[in-house]
Amino acid sequence: MKKDYSKGVSIVIISLIYIFAAFVGWEAFQGLSNHMSELWALLVADVVATIAVWLFGLLFRNVSVYDPYWSVFPPVVFTAWAIYKGTFTLPVILLLIAIWYWAIRLTGNWVITFKGLAHEDWRYTRYREMQSPWLFQLTNLFGLNMVPTLVVFGAMLPGFSLFEGGLPANLLTWLGFAMCLSSATIQLVADTQIHRFRDEHPGQFCTVGLWKHGRHPNYFGEIQIWWSVWVMYASLKGFDWLILGPVAMTALFMFISIPMMERRQLENKPGYDEYRKKTRMLI
Repeated sequence: MKKDYSKGVSIVIISLIYIFAAFVGWEAFQGLSNHMSELWALLVADVVATIAVWLFGLLFRNVSVYDPYWSVFPPVVFTAWAIYKGTFTLPVILLLIAIWYWAIRLTGNWVITFKGLAHEDWRYTRYREMQSPWLFQLTNLFGLNMVPTLVVFGAMLPGFSLFEGGLPANLLTWLGFAMCLSSATIQLVADTQIHRFRDEHPGQFCTVGLWKHGRHPNYFGEIQIWWSVWVMYASLKGFDWLILGPVAMTALFMFISIPMMERRQLENKPGYDEYRKKTRMLI
């Protein structure tokens, strides 16, 4: 049985875990940056920090310890990278503003929905129930912790490239910045609408506001934020292989997150199949 920590105590514990993960990640980066390229060293540090969070997830028997990592890592690391590189050009400043806006909103939504360390997200619980203990731990480390870490890092690579060259922002850079802000705002509106709807209509699926026009507008905003970062990059560097970052992020949602959510809705929410037939997946 998981210990029934209060929500406040749970948030303090997770905050301390993340501070520790940042420390071990920084130590790994410092130890490796003289022996390999800085981005490779940063990737290894990211993996080390993820393993630290995973180990605490094992300690508390709760995979949801990892959940905030998705929105905490990018703004902290982009900001640290700007300081480390001493680079605060206009494209970098626009990137930092956009990512912090997105991260504060998404992390705030996590705080609102987080119930404490005694509660684990239903997706992880389903994996626990479906798999043997040893297979689940492999899925936990590699599928539920490491894959999201690597996908997010890949989606961040275009952002890291903005720190190079000192090129001035152009019209397309500003368009990417506007897309970033609109993406986070779409998520804000979608999550606000669904929280209000659930309070007023317990047990039903949301069909109002943005949810009337798309089954997953919050996921749409999440996908678009990373395409927006790529647009900012492409505006200065052009089209190249770094487009694989947002492509991988899109695939993660289209082929894993959304199908899993839809199966649950179909199982538990009468009428969802009809809504699914009439309403687009995203927007």
